[in-house]
Amino acid sequence: MEKDTHSGSSDKAFDAKAVPVPAYGTDHEAAVGTIHVDGSNNEDYYKLSFWGRMGLTAESFKRRPDNDGNKHNKLNQTMKSRHLHMIAIGGSIGAGLFVGTGSALRRGGPAALLIDYMIIGVMMFNVVFALGEMSLLYPVSGGFYTLVSRFVDPSWGFAMGWNYFLQWFFILPFEIVVASFTINYWTQGSVNPGVWMAVFLIALIFISVFGTLGYAEEEFWSSFLKLTAIVTFIVIGLVLVLGGGPSNGQYSEFWGGKLIAENGFKNGFKGFCSVFVTAAFAFAGTELIGLAASESKTPLQTLPSACKQVFWRITLFYILSLLFVGLLVSADDENLIGGNAFANSQASPFVLVGKYAGLKGYDHFINAVIVVSVISIGLSGVYGGSRTLTALAEQGYAPKVFAYVDRSGRPLYSTIIVLAMGFLAFAGTEPESGQKLFDWLLSISGLAALFTWGSICLAHIRFRMAWKRQGRTMDEIPFKAALGVPGSYIGLILSVLVFIAQMYVAIWPVGGGPDGGELNDAEGFFMNCLAFPVVIAFWIGGYIWKRPAFLTIDKIDLDSGRREIDWELHRAMEAKRANASLPMRIVYKMF
Repeated sequence: MEKDTHSGSSDKAFDAKAVPVPAYGTDHEAAVGTIHVDGSNNEDYYKLSFWGRMGLTAESFKRRPDNDGNKHNKLNQTMKSRHLHMIAIGGSIGAGLFVGTGSALRRGGPAALLIDYMIIGVMMFNVVFALGEMSLLYPVSGGFYTLVSRFVDPSWGFAMGWNYFLQWFFILPFEIVVASFTINYWTQGSVNPGVWMAVFLIALIFISVFGTLGYAEEEFWSSFLKLTAIVTFIVIGLVLVLGGGPSNGQYSEFWGGKLIAENGFKNGFKGFCSVFVTAAFAFAGTELIGLAASESKTPLQTLPSACKQVFWRITLFYILSLLFVGLLVSADDENLIGGNAFANSQASPFVLVGKYAGLKGYDHFINAVIVVSVISIGLSGVYGGSRTLTALAEQGYAPKVFAYVDRSGRPLYSTIIVLAMGFLAFAGTEPESGQKLFDWLLSISGLAALFTWGSICLAHIRFRMAWKRQGRTMDEIPFKAALGVPGSYIGLILSVLVFIAQMYVAIWPVGGGPDGGELNDAEGFFMNCLAFPVVIAFWIGGYIWKRPAFLTIDKIDLDSGRREIDWELHRAMEAKRANASLPMRIVYKMF
C-alpha cells in the first residue's frame, strides 16, 4: 500500500499529526467491484442492537466514545451509493424550481430565465466538482466550511460556517409554511394551515430520529418522485409544443416558440439580473453532496459518479424543463402574479401548463410533487444545519454542547435546536405579519448560497496552490475536478458577478421603488441583501475572537485528517474501467 510521505505545516485549527482515514477495505475484489470503507467510524454504531442503530433505544442517545478512527469525523459512514447518487441528482429540487420560476418568468421573460439558469448551472458544475475533489481527500465533518477554514482563512471559515447554518436554520420554518399553504390548493382554506404545519413538523421530527439513514432514505424516494415528475413534464411539454395536446386545451395546434420571440427579455437588463436570485435559490442545497460524502460507505466510488450526475441534473432537469416552461407559459400571464413568499402553487408554471392543456388531474399530481419537494428541502435544512453547527462546535466556534454526537451517529443537540426553529412556522398562520417576518428571515439566507459557492471555489484554488507549492503531484489526487483550477476561477468569477447583479437589482428594482421612483428604499434593499452585512459582521467577529495569523500557502495543512488511499486497489479499479468495452467506457466517463 502506497502512502503519502510528504509533510505539511499545520494550521492551528487542525492537529499537526496526520490521522489518515481509509477509503477502502483490504479485499482486492473490492477494488474492481464495490469499494468499501474500513468502517472505524462505525465500530461503536454496529455494537448497538438493530433498534439502537435506528436511534430508538435509550442507549443510542449516549455520547459516542472517542477513538483514533473518529478523531476528525464522528458521524456514521453508512450512506449507501444509491443515496448519494439521488441526493446529487435530485436532492435540492424544490419550490425554487417548481414555483419560484413563475415569478422569475414574469420579471425577466423566458429567454432571461433560461440563460440565467444556464449561467448558474455552469457555476454549480464547477463548484460541485471542486467540492468533490476536496471532500474525497478530506472526509471531515462540516463539509465545505472546514475546508474553507483550512485552505482560505479560519475567520472567513467561521463566517461561512455560521452563514451556512443560518441559511438552513431559517429555511426550515419557511418550507413548513410553504408546504401547508400548498395543501390549500385542495382544501381552499377549509382547514387552518396551522394543522398542516403541525403534521409536517411531526413528520420531520420522526424522520430525523433515524439520523443519516432517515435523511438518506427520504431523499432517495422523494428525489425519485421529483425526477419522475420532471421527466414526464419534459415529454408532455414536447408534445404540447408540437400541438399534440387535447382538443379541449390551448395546445391542440402547433405552438412553437412564439412566446420567446414575442417577449424573450422582459424588463431588459434589469429583468435579466432579477432572475439570478431565483435561480440561485433553486440550486441551493446542491453543495450538500459534500456533507453527505463524509457519511458515505463507498466515497471513492460513489462521489465522483455523483458529481458527474450533477451535470445531467442541470442539463436535463433544469434547462430542458425551463425551456418548455418558457415555450408554453406567457411571461405576461396574470396567474403568475400569485407567486409570493409562501409560494402559492397555483402560480407554478408547471401547474399552469397542466391546466391550460386540459390534462385532467395533472395539476394535482404536480401539486403533490411540490408538497413532497418542499418537505424534502425542509429535511435537508435539518441535515445541513445540524452537521454545520456540530462542525462549528468541534472547531470551538460554537458552544461545545453542539459537538455532541450520540452512539447512533446523530449530532443530537444540533438536530434538536434546528428542529426547534421549525415551531416558528406557526407565525405564518397570520398571513400579513407572518409574510413580513419570513421576508426578513429569508433576507438573511437570500445571498448565503452565493457566498458558499464562491468560498468553495476559492478554497479549491488555494488547495491546489498549496498542493503544488508543497511538492505534491496531481497523481496523488484520486479524483480531480473536471475543469481543474480554471473551472474554480470560472465559478468564483460567476459568483461575484451574480452577487453584483443582485446588488444592482436591490438598489434599482424591477418596477421601481415603493415611493414611485427608480431607487429602492432602505427596507427594500436590506430585505434583498441582508446576508451581506451579516457575513461581514461574522467575518470581523471571528477575526477579533480568534485572531488567526494570515494563512499563507506554505502554512496550509495538507495532511491532518486526509484519507489514506490504497493506490494499488485504486489503480486496479481504474484499469478495470480503462479495459472495459467502448460503451462501458463512455458510461464510466459520463456517469
